[in-house]
Formats: sequence, structure tokens, C-alpha cells
Amino acid sequence: MESILTTCQLKKKYKNFMAVDGVDMHIERGDIYGFVGENGSGKTTVIRLITGLIFPHSGSFKLFGVENTDAEIGKARARIGAIVESPSIYLNMSAYDNLKQQCLLLNKNEDRILPVLTDVGLEALYSDKRTAGNFSLGMRQRLGIAMVLLGDPEFIILDEPMNGLDPAGIVEIRELILRLNRRGITFLISSHILTELSLVATKYGIISKGRLIKEISAEQLRQECEKNTMLDATDPAALKECICRTFPDHTVKDTPCGVRILGDIDLNSVLKAVLAENITLLSVNCSQVSFEEYYLSMIGGKHNA
Repeated sequence: MESILTTCQLKKKYKNFMAVDGVDMHIERGDIYGFVGENGSGKTTVIRLITGLIFPHSGSFKLFGVENTDAEIGKARARIGAIVESPSIYLNMSAYDNLKQQCLLLNKNEDRILPVLTDVGLEALYSDKRTAGNFSLGMRQRLGIAMVLLGDPEFIILDEPMNGLDPAGIVEIRELILRLNRRGITFLISSHILTELSLVATKYGIISKGRLIKEISAEQLRQECEKNTMLDATDPAALKECICRTFPDHTVKDTPCGVRILGDIDLNSVLKAVLAENITLLSVNCSQVSFEEYYLSMIGGKHNA
């Protein structure tokens, strides 16, 4: 699979604050990469680094195989489209005039305007003289994506695209992302609406306090959320040490009286390992977890996004 974006120990520091701390990210062609993290976790900073709005303190990244320090990085960035924080549209201009202005900036022919409006389901705005300030948030978001599409991007980066949208607007953006992805466009989507993101993402990157905690495919996430094993013991520390040593490939989290093992694991093997070390179990419970519960267990705290 072709690599669209890879980062290597990417860091960004503001005075004494490390906003991005050693991020290693991998996005391949065709991915819808869900970038998940609480407010201040570093999501937008990573996006700004990739798009060239700011520069890394250290580390590097490759975009379409081109190193960020290479003279050709500008050509690689010309193959992406991005909406960072909010669409850059003129609220006092119509949809057509916004797109006409973008055509001038990109040196594109105006005959591209109707096709991109049709792509985003806004073809009715082609001859509509209303200004964008009178559009709903969902319409503005789709107009922003239409402006991005004028550049024929292979990779689209969206920063919180569903933020503030009503349910109908969220569905419209979701369906648009899936439709464009089927046409071959790769996506990086930063979002804190976890349940909605789970309906489109094929891969996830979980970031907290500037560090990328985990990358996981949608299928792997589904499997890990399928089963969640809770063990309580008289000696929680000994229990955790035993589980971590015996099952190093599993994620193990502390609980008040024991541990939580994320993902599918053979319970008989667990019990055998624990009893072999004379650890007294108080309770064993197997259950399923939601995406949000899994996410919260990974970042180890309350969801603030």
C-alpha cells in the first residue's frame, strides 16, 4: 500500500510546552484516518505541521514520499487539501463567487465550479445569490470542501469537520466523506465526536498530551472492544505484573482492585497464569466496551474534547 503520510518523532515546542512530542503517524492511500484526542492534545498542531502553517521543533515527516525538508515538499503539498479549524470562505460572497475566487488562486477554469458543487450536494447554489453568511453551518462546511476539491486533492485533511453541526449536517458530511473516499481520496479527520467518527474511519490514531498513544485499524478496534476482561485480586500490583509479563501484546489498565485487559484474550490461559503464581482472585468479569470507553481507558482520564 502506498504511503501518503509518515511522521518520525515529530515534535513542536512552544517555550517550555511540548505541544507535539515524538509523534509517529502512518497513513496509507485509501485510509480514512480518525485522529482522536482531547482538547490541547496536539491534533491541530500536527495538522498545522503537515500543512506547512508551522514548522517542527525536531523530527520529520514524509508526504507522498517527499521529506518535509526537501525542496519538492511544496509540490507534494499541492496534492493535498485542508480545512484547519474552519472553512476559509467569504461570508459576504455567494457560493459561486467564493469558488470563483478560489479558481483564480489555483489557476483553475471556472467550469470546475458546478461539478464540485454537485460533488458536495450544493448544486442548487450555483445560481443562488445568497451570501455564505446566510448558509447553515453544514452548508458552509460543504462549501469549504468544495473549495478544497477545486485543487483535485488526493489527500484531504479535515479538522473537526462535524463540530457544531446539527444531526442532519453531520449525516451530510459523513456521506460526503464516504463518497469521496470511494473515489480514491485519502482522509485525515480530526474529531472528538467518537461515535460519528466510528462510522467512517478505517484507522485511528489516539493522541494525548502531544504523544500518539496508539494507532489501530477499525477492525482491530472492533475486536478489542468486543471483549474486556476485569480481574480483581487481593494483591493488585502482583496481578498486574503477572498479566503484563505473561501477555505482553495486550493492553492492561489499572482498576481500583485489579486490572482491565483490553481485547480478546483466552480466559483459561489468564486464570492458569494467575493461579500458578498463587495470586488470589476476588472476581472475574468479561464485558464489552464502547469506542468511547476504550478511548478513555487509553488516555487515562476524562474526555474533555
